Amino acid sequence: MQTKIFSLLLCGGVTAALAADVPEPKFRAVTIDDKIQIGYGITTADVDGDKLPDLLLADKNQIIWYQNPGADKSATAGAWRKHVIAENLTKLDHVCLAAADIDGDGKCEIAVGAGWNPGDTENSGAVFYLIAPADRTQKWEAVTLSHEPTVHRMRWVKDPASGSHQLVVVPLHGRGNKNGAGVGVKVLAYKKPADPRQPWTTTVLNDALHMTHNFDFVSGASDMLVAGKEGVFRVGIDGSKSSLQLAGNVSGGAGEVRTGKLAGAIPFFATVEPMHGNNLVVYTTPVSKETPAGKLLWNRQVLDTTLADGHALACGDLLGLGRDQIIVGWRAMGKAGAKVGLKVFTSLDGEGKTWRSTVVDDNGMACEDLCLADLDGDGKLDIIAAGRATKNVKIYLNQSAK
Repeated sequence: MQTKIFSLLLCGGVTAALAADVPEPKFRAVTIDDKIQIGYGITTADVDGDKLPDLLLADKNQIIWYQNPGADKSATAGAWRKHVIAENLTKLDHVCLAAADIDGDGKCEIAVGAGWNPGDTENSGAVFYLIAPADRTQKWEAVTLSHEPTVHRMRWVKDPASGSHQLVVVPLHGRGNKNGAGVGVKVLAYKKPADPRQPWTTTVLNDALHMTHNFDFVSGASDMLVAGKEGVFRVGIDGSKSSLQLAGNVSGGAGEVRTGKLAGAIPFFATVEPMHGNNLVVYTTPVSKETPAGKLLWNRQVLDTTLADGHALACGDLLGLGRDQIIVGWRAMGKAGAKVGLKVFTSLDGEGKTWRSTVVDDNGMACEDLCLADLDGDGKLDIIAAGRATKNVKIYLNQSAK
């Protein structure tokens, strides 16, 4: 693995000492599928109720889940049984999915976004809720929900205040939007009725932003961060439509955003800038709150400028340090000759001032999406990634020393 250290404030000798105290992340890569088409979105959830995290994939024409074979067989590629539970939901591609146990029965519920055509801001897009059969390895029933054009990202979120779940869906463009200008993106929250075949209640959470690409929820809060053309904004999930700008469009806005915590549970967030861009950026809490109305800009630090079409991001404590690392993937789509891969960035000082970069996958994963979960029950987070040009799903089992 290749390693590089980025330091803003510390001298070389001190930085080297810090690096020696923090274990190097190490992984065992296992390819569990090498015949996917695109791999737009990947996530984990317990599909069959065995208390093990399964893998779920939104591929071009199929919605797939890979059944976790258990700790003893998790490193065996052929042990991850593949089940197609929905396919060809629209004539256009599936583009995203969300999976979580929202009713407390130990088995996840699944929603899907499809009808992907970012150039059609009038008639594209689709949202489905999938109803599971008794045998969850068989095809699921798809219930069509209302939607906005260019549906792009979705997640289930539990409101800490009410304890109820909502499905939050974020399109790429606003209706009729042209080149990122015009009507704002309608960020919608869907409330599931007792009978999911009946109409769902929707609430517009925000409609002020343009070309929104990805979003993440703030742990333990009723807020989410939305990344897009104008930067990164904190948006409430209570329907107030208010937003607070945390990051500007210094490098042309942001595409990916994920939240994390430093030592002492101090929050940070990471971005890929601009959309499909080359910069990995970390933002730490602002020193001063004296900023223009509607803005609370955080301290910005660029960690990497070499990503070729950065398209995936996660934050989690893979090393057991009590603080999160940043995992970034890039796909080099349309960039002939450019390498693809994954890296992990580790804060060496716990305060987000000094970071070490470690290459996890060197040109074997054209990363379209990634996520984290403890797949083998050893108490350490593993990396799961889907590759577009490489046509693969890989798990990276965490072999790091704690």
